[in-house]
Amino acid sequence: MSATLPANDPHTLVSQAALAKGPAGLPLVGNILELMPDPLGFLLRMANEYGSLARYRLGSVMMNQVSHPDGVQRVLLDNNHNYFKGDHWEAMRQVNGKGLITSEGNFWLSQRRLMQPSFHRQRIAGFAGNMVRRAQEMLARWEVAADDGTPIDISQEFSALTMAIIMDAMFSSRIQAHTREVSRAIAFLLEDINFRFIVPFYPKVNIPTLRNLRARRALAVVDQVVYQIIQERRSSGEQIDDLLGMLMDAKDEDTGEAMTDRQLRDEVITVFVAGHETTAVLLAWLFHALAQHAAAQEQLYAEVDQALNGRLPGLPDLTAMPYLRMVIDETLRLYPPAWITNRQCREEDEICGYRIPAGEVVTISPYVMHRLPEYWDAPERFDPQRFNPQRADERPRFTYLPFGAGPRQCIGNNFALLEAQLIIATLARQVRLTPIPEKVVKFNPVVTLRAKDGIWMKVERR
Repeated sequence: MSATLPANDPHTLVSQAALAKGPAGLPLVGNILELMPDPLGFLLRMANEYGSLARYRLGSVMMNQVSHPDGVQRVLLDNNHNYFKGDHWEAMRQVNGKGLITSEGNFWLSQRRLMQPSFHRQRIAGFAGNMVRRAQEMLARWEVAADDGTPIDISQEFSALTMAIIMDAMFSSRIQAHTREVSRAIAFLLEDINFRFIVPFYPKVNIPTLRNLRARRALAVVDQVVYQIIQERRSSGEQIDDLLGMLMDAKDEDTGEAMTDRQLRDEVITVFVAGHETTAVLLAWLFHALAQHAAAQEQLYAEVDQALNGRLPGLPDLTAMPYLRMVIDETLRLYPPAWITNRQCREEDEICGYRIPAGEVVTISPYVMHRLPEYWDAPERFDPQRFNPQRADERPRFTYLPFGAGPRQCIGNNFALLEAQLIIATLARQVRLTPIPEKVVKFNPVVTLRAKDGIWMKVERR
């Protein structure tokens, strides 16, 4: 009989359970050659063939893929202290240091407490007007494309839009002179993180390869601007109601201490890297999905027209557009930007009746969890009605996790959802995006679930 503990017990005991089963790998490389050509297909196959837990090897690393809501709950909530980010997050640590995504233990907990109030719904509501303004500016740039039928890559367009929004939210207007320079630096750093995700054994950033030298220059650009703004604000004592100002004002409830300059820098870069990419990916996939499903698109546009009656959207309008939120939720189900997450096991544990040895990696894929036929009817079908509030009790809690779950659930989820709703409503008032048949859209699963070679569409006025 296995020596397990109740699911809500945070401690672990040595388990007598068996290891999970999985595909036999090759010497040295394990199952890497199976995974690399199609990571998403490989993960789905593991869930379909081996069930709630599949065990396979990538190089020298043993992976345990959890594909059951009870197992997800065990890792991300009930026994979350036994699972840490581990070496798989080293590429991001080289960029954002001890930012909220990569920090651990008591330091992470302290940072989370300091940052949480800045991302409260009432605080981020103040950014709504600027989100709409930036979306209008993008629409103005699209006028030429609408007139002459020039295709646009909406992946790039939304990336630029969400970058502008997060820079405004972080620094107000105090960074205008450096906007382009910092945007380019952040864009390269994000690309570099994606590269290191694919090539995990690439030399660390302190080794002077050409790529690493570029990464160091990009970091230097961001560091110089961020530290300069921090010092100017500390010197002047000026109180500014943007994200940086909120973070600078935050005080630890127990000690009364504020963040150091280095902590502020790490969190600023974390918000930049994570805060704009995921929303841009969501928006691109959403308009791609709508273009493939005319009935859903027409229902969304009709709702926007009725709710807004020709005016620009504001925060109070969002409650009158429930179908818009359902479309967002269904897009996040089929195309979760954060499509995979890994944790390393500290002490031996048991998940779904299988033993997890200490030191091995546990992987959870929202992409897979969102497609399990046990919980989702016709899982590949785009059906926003799945998220009708009246159907909220149809599935277990941990089958849907586009923003993660547990204590480390994405702190910026409210910001991202507000931003997405306002941008979609602003665009839906004026334009329709139509697909280009010869431009086949394929997944490119790197750090986020991007589209390979972008998503090219035409802009049509409504």
